[in-house]
Formats: sequence, structure tokens, C-alpha cells
Amino acid sequence: MENLNAITTRSAHVKNWMVIYTRGRWEKKVEQFLKEQNIEVFCPLRKEQRQWADRKKIVEVPLFNSYVFVKIAPAEESKVRQTLGVINFIYFQRRPAIVREKVITDIRRLLNICPDMESVSLHELALGERVRIKNGVFSDHQGNVIQIQGKNILMVLEHMGCALVAKVSTNNIAVVN
Repeated sequence: MENLNAITTRSAHVKNWMVIYTRGRWEKKVEQFLKEQNIEVFCPLRKEQRQWADRKKIVEVPLFNSYVFVKIAPAEESKVRQTLGVINFIYFQRRPAIVREKVITDIRRLLNICPDMESVSLHELALGERVRIKNGVFSDHQGNVIQIQGKNILMVLEHMGCALVAKVSTNNIAVVN
């Protein structure tokens, strides 16, 4: 029994990345509030060009709407929950979901390579939807989704009087409004 308690006590101090759900458009505020409490936090931001009546400006917007990552020990969960703007943790199997360090590292690396990257939920894509390719040979070409295959889509590109079908990763598309 002593060994079990020792393991439990030790794991209570291990910090893991977790995902918190925030109020809408509060991701940056929540990040700042958590930093003020000395909590390691990561709110992935992407660069986006916004158009105003008199100018264009590059702004940083959250990659994931209403989600922020925190690296905490279980003892710090209540401190995070009580932070203004935090709604709750994202749960998996009735416990706050833990995100592997490699996932956080990969998100940071991808944002460095492609700062205007967007996240597109597969649930948001529908057959026939109009999408734009963000990078590569067909960069900025638009087409319609004809099939969803896991994390890739097949899309029809109308170009030069004929239709081309391209298999594109969902990470490389943006939904056209």
C-alpha cells in the first residue's frame, strides 16, 4: 500500500498539457490571466489579414476558437477552473483530457512554418462545399469538396475549361464564405 501512495503522490506533481474551454473570443484574455498566475499556457495564434474601410492589417487570431492549452499538475486544476473566462476542461473518459507534449511541439512548429494556417473541423466540411487551397502548386485555387477521406478531401478544381480532381489535406484548405 505504501508503494501505491508514493506513486499517486508523485504523479500528483507531474505537469501535463490539458485543454480548457473558454468563453467565446476570450482565448487571449484567459491566456494573460493564467500567465499572471504563473501557469504555463499556450494559446496558438495564426496571422490573418483583416480589411477595414480605410486600411488592411495583419492580426493574430486563435487557431482554435475557445480552446487554450495549459501545462499543470492535478493540484492546479481548481486554480485554472476559477480563472475568469475559463468554462471547464475538455474531458476524455470522465477525466480532463491530457495532450501529449509532441502534439504541442508539432502545433508550434507548424505555426512557425505556416503562420496563416487555419484549423478546419471535419464536421464543418460538407460535400459540395467551396474551399480554397492555401499552399502548394494549386495555392489560392478554389473548388468544391466531392469526397471526405479521413483527414484528406477530394475536390474538383475547375481550370482551363476542364475539371481536375485533387486530393488535399484538410490542414491545407480554408472554407470559402
